[in-house]
Amino acid sequence: MNEHSVDSMQSMDILSSSFLLGNVGAPFVIGLAVGYFAKKMLRLALFIGGAALVLMFVGEYYGFTNVSDASLQNAANSAVDAAKSSSGFLVERLSSISSKGVSATVGFFAGLKLG
Repeated sequence: MNEHSVDSMQSMDILSSSFLLGNVGAPFVIGLAVGYFAKKMLRLALFIGGAALVLMFVGEYYGFTNVSDASLQNAANSAVDAAKSSSGFLVERLSSISSKGVSATVGFFAGLKLG
């Protein structure tokens, strides 16, 4: 009877490779991939948005369009709000992957740093 309790303790070993890989390693890698992708897409969106702004300014310089500062500020504010809500959604979703959600969230922020 005493051996049975020792066997059940070994199956619940938190330092075993199978436990660590499933509960710490895999969520970290998933979070890392999502964070890396999110930063790359943010950089691409900023590049395209910057190119569009430059084209609008050039068009204004040559008299093709008229760009108001208030509309640019409103567009920038809505873009920032969208970026904040999407990052919050990603962190919330990643935190539900593992039991604690810490490793996936840390992986996400590490991916943002690496990206």
